[in-house]
Amino acid sequence: MSFAPHRFSVAPMLDWTDRHDRAFLRMISARALLYTEMVTTGALIHGKDPERFLRYDDSEHPLALQLGGSDPADLAKCARMAADFGYDEVNLNCGCPSDRVQKGRFGACLMAEPDLVAECLAAMAESGLPATLKTRIGIDQQDSYEFLCTLVEKAKAAGTETVIIHARKAWLEGLSPKQNREVPPLRYEVARQIKRDYPELTVVLNGGLTTLESCKEQLEIMDGVMMGREAYQNPYILAEVDQRIFGEQTPLPDRAEIVERLHAYASRQVAGGVPVKSITRHVLGLFNGLPGARAWRRHLSENAFKPGAGAEVIPEAYKAFLLAGGNRQDAA
Repeated sequence: MSFAPHRFSVAPMLDWTDRHDRAFLRMISARALLYTEMVTTGALIHGKDPERFLRYDDSEHPLALQLGGSDPADLAKCARMAADFGYDEVNLNCGCPSDRVQKGRFGACLMAEPDLVAECLAAMAESGLPATLKTRIGIDQQDSYEFLCTLVEKAKAAGTETVIIHARKAWLEGLSPKQNREVPPLRYEVARQIKRDYPELTVVLNGGLTTLESCKEQLEIMDGVMMGREAYQNPYILAEVDQRIFGEQTPLPDRAEIVERLHAYASRQVAGGVPVKSITRHVLGLFNGLPGARAWRRHLSENAFKPGAGAEVIPEAYKAFLLAGGNRQDAA
């Protein structure tokens, strides 16, 4: 049986899921759907170097661009840019609760304007790419099931076929973005009910998923799961995604192989002018839980930031891992 990419995805995470992190995660899983950081329409339309936000490695597909904005015309323009760059999907952020995002009238505060959300999604879909929605289950005191259904109904009427639900409400005042990821309780039952009430939609669950066991449990009802911080901090969890979530028969990549791929990738990027620290900052968790993991992290942290550091810090860090008690069998 062939599963769609939304069956397992890695969440868009600001300052984390940049192109180097995504290229690294793709070395571990061939099937997981990857999302960019949220990119604002202003950065793409008015920024000096919009390509900086759109650039990616060809290996990253399937790949979605997440946009932050509330002007349908601007979102349509940015979605066309995404299509021209070869992205597979364009996603509207209706979940970020930060003050900065609220001042720009996008993110979670858009949930209060479902008609505008529908206009935005319809405009994005004019690009020819699937226009998807990522949302919370409510904001502040507007957290009834009917409130969420109104948003989903409007998105569906606009042609959206995939809704990603972070199963927490967002407090737009009084909580920081970090607190908004932890304080409001998870309510998976709300996302499950949306799937039951809208079986024709692809409904993806996001929030609090930290194991593949919990992901598989949710997939008994949901069409897909989206993992966030666990996938970044413990990236090798993705090694089993292709087999356990997508049913592939391919062998698991071992960490030694991933280090080799990472070194080759970093060599190409450094030759093109990318500081190696821009790559290594994303890979510190590769050996988490193994003897020698601390030596891997320390070597990269202490050496990748030195002037003139190159891709060689990666195999050197692997040697430090082995010398500190790690072994190739553990890395497999």
